[in-house]
Amino acid sequence: MGLPAVSVAIPTYRREQVLLDTVAQLLALEHRAAEVLVIDQSERHEAETERRLDELHRRGDVRWVRLPRPSIPAAMNWALQNARSDLVLFLDDDVQIISPVVQAHAAAHAAAYTVAVVGQILQPGEAPLPQGEVPYHGGRSDDPDAFRFNAVEPREIQRIMAGNLSVKRVEAVRIGGFDENFVRVAYRFEAEFGERILLAGGRIRFEPAAAIRHLQVARGGTRAYGHHLHTIRPDHRVGQYYYFLRSPTVKSKLVRILTNPFKAVMSRHHLRKPWWIPVTLIAELWGLAWAILLYLRGPGLIGTRS
Repeated sequence: MGLPAVSVAIPTYRREQVLLDTVAQLLALEHRAAEVLVIDQSERHEAETERRLDELHRRGDVRWVRLPRPSIPAAMNWALQNARSDLVLFLDDDVQIISPVVQAHAAAHAAAYTVAVVGQILQPGEAPLPQGEVPYHGGRSDDPDAFRFNAVEPREIQRIMAGNLSVKRVEAVRIGGFDENFVRVAYRFEAEFGERILLAGGRIRFEPAAAIRHLQVARGGTRAYGHHLHTIRPDHRVGQYYYFLRSPTVKSKLVRILTNPFKAVMSRHHLRKPWWIPVTLIAELWGLAWAILLYLRGPGLIGTRS
C-alpha cells in the first residue's frame, strides 16, 4: 500500500492477562506492525504470562525486553533508540484495539508532515463525540489541556497522550526523546514532550481513525503507585512540580508552585475527610523537594545521561 513501516512499542509494568490480550489484538490486525516491542519493567510475572511472552519472543512475534527499573519515559526512550522502523507507535498495555490502528497511524504520517500523531482514545464508558461537537472542554481551543481525545475529526493539536501516540523516530530523538526526570507516575511528561515538539517547529496531528479504547485496569501501570488522594508518598506529585520548573510555557512559576499544595487539598474528598489534608500537604511538599533536586541536576533526555 506504500505506507511507511511502523514499530509498535508497549511499555508495561505489572500487567498480566490484559497485556497478553493487547498483544494478541495487535498480532491479529490485517495491517500488522513491522515489529512489536514489549518493554517490560515488571519485577516478575505470573507463570502463564511469563510463559506466553517467552513463547511469543522465541517465535519472533514480539521482541520482549526486560528493563531493570520502572520508568515510562525510559522505556519509551529505549524504543526510540532501538526500534527498526522510522515510525514508532506507542500503545498502553491495557487497551482494546477498535480500528486498524497501525495502518491509520502510518497513513496519517504519509498524508502530511507531522512529527507526532495521536489517535482517538476512548476512556471507560466514553463514546466518540457527536459529529460537529466542539472537541474542547469549555470551548477553549487556546488551552492545549482542553482537547478531548474522543473527538471524531482530524486536526492539528497542541497536546499529546502517550497511550496512542506515533512519532517520527529521528525527529523525536533529535529533541532528546522523553525526559526521564518525570519519575514514578511521570505525571505531565507528555505535556512537556509535546511542548518541545512544537518549540522545535514540529507539528502534532490528531487522527480519529486510529482508535483504541483504554481499559484503565486497576492493577499495574501507574495504578501500581496507589491513588493520589490516599497516599503520603510523592509519586503522583513530583511530576507536576518538575513540569512547572522545566516548561518554558508555564507563566508565574513561583505562584503556581506555591499555590499548588493548597489547590490539592481544596477537593470534595478533603472536605469530607479533613484528616487527609496534612497527609496530602506532606506529599505535595515532598514532591516539590524531589522535583527541585531533579531540576537542578538537569533534564534526563537522550544524550544527556550515561
